[in-house]
Amino acid sequence: MMLKDKVAVVTGAARGIGREIALLMAKEGAKVVVNDYGGKEDGTGAARPPADEVVNEIKAQDGQAAANYDSVATMAGGKSIIQTALDHFGRVDIVVNNAGILRDRMIFNMTEDEWDAVLDTHLKGTFAVTRAAVPLMREQKWGRFINMTSTSGLVGNVGQANYAAAKLGIVGFTKVVALDMARYNVTANCISPFAWTRMIGTIPTETEAQKARVEKLKQLSPAHIAPMAVYLATEEAKDISGQVFGVRGKEIMLFNHMRPIRSIHHAEGWTPDRLAKMFPGTLRQHLVPLETSGQYFNYDPRV
Repeated sequence: MMLKDKVAVVTGAARGIGREIALLMAKEGAKVVVNDYGGKEDGTGAARPPADEVVNEIKAQDGQAAANYDSVATMAGGKSIIQTALDHFGRVDIVVNNAGILRDRMIFNMTEDEWDAVLDTHLKGTFAVTRAAVPLMREQKWGRFINMTSTSGLVGNVGQANYAAAKLGIVGFTKVVALDMARYNVTANCISPFAWTRMIGTIPTETEAQKARVEKLKQLSPAHIAPMAVYLATEEAKDISGQVFGVRGKEIMLFNHMRPIRSIHHAEGWTPDRLAKMFPGTLRQHLVPLETSGQYFNYDPRV
């Protein structure tokens, strides 16, 4: 039981990836706050039974759990989620920021509400829950944050400007939390999951390529993501922080960090004309091709 006596908060834990993480953390000995607003894939609506069902499932296996139904999209919601852990279990050791919604739209059709709703749930939600937890972790000098990113942000995906911006923002946020909290024995890492979930089920299947991608995703269970999340929450992972891991079925990938790959210099400085002459034979040769998450899904690190 690698998380014995630890207290974990998992947002968006009623279904999919969050549910599997909550169940496995409980199996490994953690006391779990199961947070879920209970809304639809686009964030509308609310319901308490989904979170209650996971709590009851954990308790049926002799685990300890408590439900919370607040939205992560407000600072008050973040505080309430962490307060639930304090009220029921007296502390908080692990936070898994997993809650999310989708409101996909091509950039030329995306509305302000569609932008704000996704950024509020993913990016602000990750901040709201983290901000409520970090003072407690700093005081106890132990803590773990596991945040969910996506290849939509890391690589790009059509029709997901809001989601991609939020998910890449979470990567930057995670790196800074890792730096800010390093002296307090608190780590922060990201997981980019490949799995078939209710939210991923909204992917269009209008083209053959889209249909093929969906069929591949259907073979990947949310349960595959949970072991990595649990491992990052353990004492054994105390030296792992500020990293981004991909989990695809039975495969785990470590993503590289954004670093300069080539540079050019001119003693007299640059002008547009000098760039036009120099760029083709220098930096252009090292441009990274534009890819979508659908193409990236076929990436094979063994090749």
